[in-house]
Amino acid sequence: MHANLCGTWDMISNENFEGYMIALDINPCIRKIALKLKLKKLIEQQNDRYVIKTCSTFRNYTVSFRVGQVFEEFSGGLDNRHMKSLVRWEGNKLVCEQTGEKKDRGWCHWIEEDKLHLDLYCEGEICKQVFKKVND
Repeated sequence: MHANLCGTWDMISNENFEGYMIALDINPCIRKIALKLKLKKLIEQQNDRYVIKTCSTFRNYTVSFRVGQVFEEFSGGLDNRHMKSLVRWEGNKLVCEQTGEKKDRGWCHWIEEDKLHLDLYCEGEICKQVFKKVND
């Protein structure tokens, strides 16, 4: 049985976000704004499809996928790149590998105690984000 990541989550920490954004070639003005944001994650499971929404007062991003199936992803509103993504379970971690013009890119979600953890990685930079569940 896999971890239940579903729910609404508010960010409580965001380590090395700027390093991650630099690896993605996000311009300095956008980085400055993004570093001030408190993100919210909404994770839903609709039958065999997951929907992960990342929301802020500046930009929102939604990704929808089936675990184990490669899909075309466009990171519009983030770094505006096309890539192929594959999400799979590794134990209790939901792991995504993204292939495209950036090397070693992807993310990993998991629950530890009552917190949602998210590692974002690209070209050797790792951003570690932690979220707490919003009482629904």
